[in-house]
Amino acid sequence: MALRLLSPTSSITTTNPLNAIPKLAPRSSSPSRHNHKYRTPRNGRGFINCKAVSDTSQTYRGVYGPWRVEDSDVREVVLYRAGLVTAATSFVAAASTAFLPGDSSPLSSAIEQNLDVLYGVGAGGLGVSLLLIHIYVTPIKRTLQAFWALGVIGSIAAYTSLARPAGLDLVHYVVDNPAAVWLVGPLFAALTGLVFKEGLCYGKLEAGILTFIIPILLLGHLSGVMDDGVKQALLGSWMALFLIFAGRKFTQPIKDDIGDKSVFMFNALSEEEQKSLIQKLEQQQQ
Repeated sequence: MALRLLSPTSSITTTNPLNAIPKLAPRSSSPSRHNHKYRTPRNGRGFINCKAVSDTSQTYRGVYGPWRVEDSDVREVVLYRAGLVTAATSFVAAASTAFLPGDSSPLSSAIEQNLDVLYGVGAGGLGVSLLLIHIYVTPIKRTLQAFWALGVIGSIAAYTSLARPAGLDLVHYVVDNPAAVWLVGPLFAALTGLVFKEGLCYGKLEAGILTFIIPILLLGHLSGVMDDGVKQALLGSWMALFLIFAGRKFTQPIKDDIGDKSVFMFNALSEEEQKSLIQKLEQQQQ
């Protein structure tokens, strides 16, 4: 049950009377998103071939009624995905210093001088995605956001109170002082929750692997039991998989990241309005 509630593409199973909600016919028919051909008259002369319309022109059947993808939904999904790309590229850029030549490399030197900026930009991108993520169970979403906030506060505290007085950037301070993971860790716990949700909902292999790599690497660094070679291998895997994960988000239909919009619309109603809607849906079934 908990897994079904997490997934925005799965139907929601509810107890009576909600499990008796009928399958409502869409208010208007529209072609599927696949490239089927349709014969459409043009100026009374013959026909032309048309491709399927975009998400914004299609009506979907939801648990609580039909719904459509609005322009505002598209903007939210694009921003959600852009936040992930920002977080991924910032992380990969910062982590690349572990694999680039030393100070003799101009690229490495440029990145080294801007590690705190990259860290902040990446945290901001993740925050945007966590703000816009669609999860049916609101407490789970709020928990991920709370972890992000704790991680940001901890990162600021670590930088101002520990790293800066020591003359280091935050990233190098955490590398040199594993105990600092306690302060920045919640930020990565939020990221782990996000990729877990993505892997669970869409069966993305890279997201599923990241769910294990992120905590294993951080805990291995914190405990001091992990060899540097193993940490570097895990870090390289994290970098590659994070880029693949963020890039592949743009191959999904917009509606996937929205989920069943009727559920969110239902949750936004007052208790009386919810009861009234359920009664109407039950009457339609009879």
